[in-house]
Amino acid sequence: MKNVAAAPPQSEQAILLKAQKGDQQAFAHIVQAYQRPVYNLCYRMLGNQQEAEDATQETFIRAYTHLERFNTDRKFINWVLTIASNHCVDRLRKRRIHWQSLEDDPLVEKVPMPENVDPHHNAEKVELSEQVQQWIDQLAPNYRTPLVLLYWYGYSYEEIAETMNISVPAVKSRLHRARKQVAQIASRSQASPSLAPTLSAQ
Repeated sequence: MKNVAAAPPQSEQAILLKAQKGDQQAFAHIVQAYQRPVYNLCYRMLGNQQEAEDATQETFIRAYTHLERFNTDRKFINWVLTIASNHCVDRLRKRRIHWQSLEDDPLVEKVPMPENVDPHHNAEKVELSEQVQQWIDQLAPNYRTPLVLLYWYGYSYEEIAETMNISVPAVKSRLHRARKQVAQIASRSQASPSLAPTLSAQ
């Protein structure tokens, strides 16, 4: 009896094309592949586990509904994170919270931030992750997204601009203001500088 060679793994583009044609198994594969990064973004944006789970589910429902619009030449992760960030911003705006002001302040723009947040690594990182999340929770919605994409996803300015559908100068401006907000919040909270490496203004 001849050995039957295993079928080669399908490319992401091939799976996406199948999903666009209504293959639900293909879309389930996509959800499994991207569920974690979408949830992480939603959690960083919303600061609440249950809300992040709901937002993740809604993100994939919207992605499935509009999948025929997706250009397979584009990175799917950027497209789905665009949907997730827009949905999270909508949720945040509905909270009707008075966000931190952006008044100019002569504060240093180097503040403790994590390069890689791993809440299960050790107690120090857990403490840091919780502290940073508290700061992010106080940022205005439009300033959370670029900060999260830059520091937790390692996105370039160009990738952030594509994901948020704004210009690169707008990305830089929002990051500048987000750092200033975090500096204000960290200063008021009297955060320990030993919690994490400093964030250098870029």
